[in-house]
Amino acid sequence: MPRKVNVDELNRLSVDEFKEASKSPFCLILDDIRSLNNVGSVFRTADAFRADKIYLCGITGVPPHRDITKTALGATESVAWTYSPDVSSLTKQLQAEGWLIAAVEQAEGSVSLLDFKPDSNKKYAFVLGNEVTGVSDAVINTADVVLEIPQFGTKHSLNVAVSAGIVCWDFIQKVTKT
Repeated sequence: MPRKVNVDELNRLSVDEFKEASKSPFCLILDDIRSLNNVGSVFRTADAFRADKIYLCGITGVPPHRDITKTALGATESVAWTYSPDVSSLTKQLQAEGWLIAAVEQAEGSVSLLDFKPDSNKKYAFVLGNEVTGVSDAVINTADVVLEIPQFGTKHSLNVAVSAGIVCWDFIQKVTKT
C-alpha cells in the first residue's frame, strides 16, 4: 500500500545546492502580471522544474513583497530573476543570445501544446502575459513560436500561474524523453 513520503525523505536540494545545480534549458518571462500571488506561484513552479531564470517585466511585481513571498515559499531565494521594464527589448536581446521566444497565447497560427516538439538542443523563453490582455501583440509578432494550451470547457482561459505549470511540465517531459 502506498505511503505518503515525509519531507525528510524527499531529498530536496538546499538553496545553495539549487543555485549550483544544472538548470533546465528554459526561462519564464512574466509580462505585466497584476497578481503578486501569481508571481509567487510561478516562482515555485520555476523552482520545481529548475528553470534557468525568471524575467519580471512591466508592471509585474518583484520580490521582496509579502504576497509574492507567501506563495513562493522560499523560491524567490533559489530561482534567479531579473526585472526588465520592456518585454519587447528583453525578447529581442534573448533572441540575439540564441533563445527561442515562445509566447503562450491563443492566436492565429498558434501551435497546440499537444503538437509542440521542442528541440532539446535549444533554449526556450516562455512568455506569459497579463491576466486580462494576455501576451502583447509586439511579442506575438516577433516570437519564434506561439503556443496554445488546448482547452475543452466553456471558459477558454487559464490562470497564468496554472498556464506556467502546464507549459513547464510539458516542456520538461518532452525534452527529457529525447
